[in-house]
Amino acid sequence: MKRFLTCLVALLIGSTVFANAEAHAEDGSKKEKFNVSDMIMHHIGDAHEWHLWGEGHEGTSVYLPVILIDGGLKVFSSSHFYHGEVKGHGKHTYLVGEGPAAGYAMSHEKIYKLNGHGELHFEGDHAENIKPWDFSITKNVAALFISFLLIILIMFSVAKFYKKNGAVAPKGIAKFVEPIIVFVRDDVAKSNIPDGKHGKYVPYLLTIFFFIWISNLLGLIPVLGANLTGNIAVTFFLAICTLLVTVLSGNKNYWGHIFATPGVPKALLPIMIPIEIVGIFTKPFALMIRLFANITAGHIIILALVSIIFLNQSAAWGALSVPMALFISVLELLVAFLQAYLFAMLSALFIGAAVEEAHH
Repeated sequence: MKRFLTCLVALLIGSTVFANAEAHAEDGSKKEKFNVSDMIMHHIGDAHEWHLWGEGHEGTSVYLPVILIDGGLKVFSSSHFYHGEVKGHGKHTYLVGEGPAAGYAMSHEKIYKLNGHGELHFEGDHAENIKPWDFSITKNVAALFISFLLIILIMFSVAKFYKKNGAVAPKGIAKFVEPIIVFVRDDVAKSNIPDGKHGKYVPYLLTIFFFIWISNLLGLIPVLGANLTGNIAVTFFLAICTLLVTVLSGNKNYWGHIFATPGVPKALLPIMIPIEIVGIFTKPFALMIRLFANITAGHIIILALVSIIFLNQSAAWGALSVPMALFISVLELLVAFLQAYLFAMLSALFIGAAVEEAHH
């Protein structure tokens, strides 16, 4: 279904781009074309500001703190870049910092030191200047903190309820959260981790499930949403966590199947062992790519559908694209839960294979 809609969106946008390629204003001058690609990449990418609405300096943004280590600690607002001088042209455009940000420039949301001529030197599409250590609070980092705080507040509230009332029928937020916790414990952990060993892995599986689910839902909020789980660095870290838990939990039977696969002739072990070792890493790699690709694809489809209105500037096209964007947005609510479930379930499956005892 998603592939069909992606192809449909591509055809609609392609046709409208060609239709508007030579559009002119009433005074005979060419209109400035709406760049779909730039708009989409801006919304799904990370940034040092949290843009809310409006365009350029006329818009409203929350400017996040820039934290650099370059001959000492330097902390200042990212507004010193976004309100600074614009230099370069085309793909080589960059923002020169002012005030505390003097001596630095930002290109494609990456911060560089200016050279002796006060400029950035580009090779291809990327600047070649020195980059200071950047520990800035970007949009995705801020979204991560928000997800973390929400999880802490929800879980502590539920724990406080049961600590105060004991094993009673849940009320309030506990009434909503308890079935999900039981679902993850019984249908994710217990079903995939054998021999009653699931108990110590339930906290980890609950953490990644709620973190991914809440982050996915926050990313769907219009204007305020951030593409956190559509950031490959975030999904990479989550996959590394599952890899470490799996490898560190591996027992003798698990490693025996990797380095001495039962039933395989010894002559084939030099071939099988590398394949099994590669398999250790391809499993979490698949987790990383699946989450990243599905969340990013959902955002792109919604933004592309909305872009059709601006490309055609027609109420008729709006009557088509708005319901389609709304439908995909509702579908993404299901995808948000499904991707959290799949990540937790497959993590439990990998851990279960690592702790399973040999059967004779």
